Amino acid sequence: MIFYYANMKTAVVLLSGGLDSATALFWAASKGFQTHCLLFDYGQRHKKEISSALKIAKISGSSRQIVKIRLPWGGSALLDKKTALPKERSVKEMSRGKIPSTYVPARNTIFLSFALSCADAIGAERIVIGANAVDYSGYPDCRPDYMRAMEKAAALGTRRGTEGNGIKISAPLIHLTKAGIIRLGTKLKVPYQYTWSCYSGGASPCGKCDSCLLRQKGFEEAGFLDPLLD
Repeated sequence: MIFYYANMKTAVVLLSGGLDSATALFWAASKGFQTHCLLFDYGQRHKKEISSALKIAKISGSSRQIVKIRLPWGGSALLDKKTALPKERSVKEMSRGKIPSTYVPARNTIFLSFALSCADAIGAERIVIGANAVDYSGYPDCRPDYMRAMEKAAALGTRRGTEGNGIKISAPLIHLTKAGIIRLGTKLKVPYQYTWSCYSGGASPCGKCDSCLLRQKGFEEAGFLDPLLD
């Protein structure tokens, strides 16, 4: 199905089904954007996050598309089930700057490139991504200077950009703590009970991987119960 929104205030949202991207989606909707979600099936360890993303997109009233790609060179614990996931790391250890095995090489660059193509094709003026540079695992493609560089590339390498209608890349959560994200999302009525953060998949969160521990820290500091654990 082809969507075209040239005469509407539209945002392409990168939606993984996790806490951050769901909050970014509801932020975009709160700013008056018609939201079109891109979901990626890229060979990740489990597909639970995709089903979560589909549910969240539907609740938000967004149009959505699943983009299926393959990264045959691997290079990440999220792509290779034989590679152990980091478990029970302290937040201090996560913040030391060492890139963890869960980093997928150039993932945000790949996803944002698809989003730019989509935005240029459907007439969207904005791309929204739930990247965060405070409480995160140390991925290099979640930093503000990276986002600025990608926006500059968008201005130089898209039809909209060269015609003076540049595509803006918004990362509204990039300077927030995980607790700050959860407080914002709670105000926006994000259905956190349908989000999925755990790297391991399964019937319930493992509670030990980096993503689970950061999520747990966020809910505790925000003063809310995680509905997945309630």
